Amino acid sequence: MVKEVLMATDFKSLKLFRRGKVRDVYDLKDKLLIVSSDRISCFDVVLSCGIPYKGEVLTAISKFWFDFTKDIIKNHFITSDFDKYPSELKEYEGYLPGRSMLVIKSQPLPVECIVRGYLSGSGWKEYQKEGSLCGIKLPKGLRESDKLPEIIFTPSTKADVGHDQNVNRQYVENLIGKEISDKIAKASIAIYKKASDHALTKGIIIADTKFEFGTYNNDIILIDEVLTPDSSRFWPASQYSPGRGQVSFDKQFVRDYLESLNWDKTPPAPMLTEEIINKTTQKYLEAYLMLTGKDLK
Repeated sequence: MVKEVLMATDFKSLKLFRRGKVRDVYDLKDKLLIVSSDRISCFDVVLSCGIPYKGEVLTAISKFWFDFTKDIIKNHFITSDFDKYPSELKEYEGYLPGRSMLVIKSQPLPVECIVRGYLSGSGWKEYQKEGSLCGIKLPKGLRESDKLPEIIFTPSTKADVGHDQNVNRQYVENLIGKEISDKIAKASIAIYKKASDHALTKGIIIADTKFEFGTYNNDIILIDEVLTPDSSRFWPASQYSPGRGQVSFDKQFVRDYLESLNWDKTPPAPMLTEEIINKTTQKYLEAYLMLTGKDLK
């Protein structure tokens, strides 16, 4: 699959606000410009090779979900239409269309809002040892990838470097207050339920996901990306079989490949093979097509 990847941006005339593992964010004073690169990170390490179309998929899926869930809570999305961008951005036309969005500049809350509908990943590892999920006791006898008896909200800290740490609701209440804590927990579960119900009709199980929220004009809004293959576990419903790890549309495919290598999960990461890169691109594109009925290519 021949397509040039964008690993990073360097827009000299703009003020870089933040460079994350995948997105470059620029400060436009009252707004932010979010550019989704084709970088991919696994185990908190950014790989040296990019995934073609990844930035476009992340942007398009986020745009879809922001619109789909705006009846539950407001969000920071303004537009991804390059023709509506400020004139100062026109010189970057070769980079921005399809992989960027303008958003409201909010004050992020210091909490990752993780919602789980299925027992997988770190949750499955904890359950095997403790019989619980982020400290929440679960029934005995559950298998890997089983659907949970109910949707669970499991917040974590938001680490700038290293790993986020799972925390309980009391920790979050102490950090941001009970009213805001309750609001983001309720919104997170509602968004996940509406989105996962929709995805299931399209043949995709959303096993879990994470959200971020911010404050703007004394209101809580949904920010960052939302329900993408980077922030969620997407499983093809037709191949779902509890009792094992699942076939995945998301970057778990790359994680599984890296787990098969003799790598200690510290930088630098091993290079991905062309086959793995192409298959990952196909998985991202297929997830978008199934969810929206649209083909990015």
